[in-house]
Amino acid sequence: QVKLVESGGGSVQTGGSLRLSCAAPSHTAKFKCMAWFRQGPSNEREGVASIYSGGRTIYEDSVRGRSLIFHEDDQITVILQLNSLKPDDTATYYCAAGESIRHSTGGYFCTLTAADYMHWGQGTQVTVSS
Repeated sequence: QVKLVESGGGSVQTGGSLRLSCAAPSHTAKFKCMAWFRQGPSNEREGVASIYSGGRTIYEDSVRGRSLIFHEDDQITVILQLNSLKPDDTATYYCAAGESIRHSTGGYFCTLTAADYMHWGQGTQVTVSS
């Protein structure tokens, strides 16, 4: 198990932005897949966004168009930029990494299924007030 370290959570008002960061240990190779999940009051872990090492990204419907996932230049840090935040975005956000990829007509991609990820961070809290 590789320990991932998240940072960047916090409390904002509706419409605000947050930038979440996830870092893998520097001695690890670049993962094929990194993703962000969140767990809110329903206690279900929901996929938010994923990024394949080749660059293809996938977003959950409720965040598409107002979120961006990307690699930092070091290629072992992944950023999730959350914009136009809503109270429904309130949750604990978890970073995940793994090697399970899928293929479609658009090329390889990483899923938003928690079972496809082997390594997890401890979570960072995001709270959005109205």
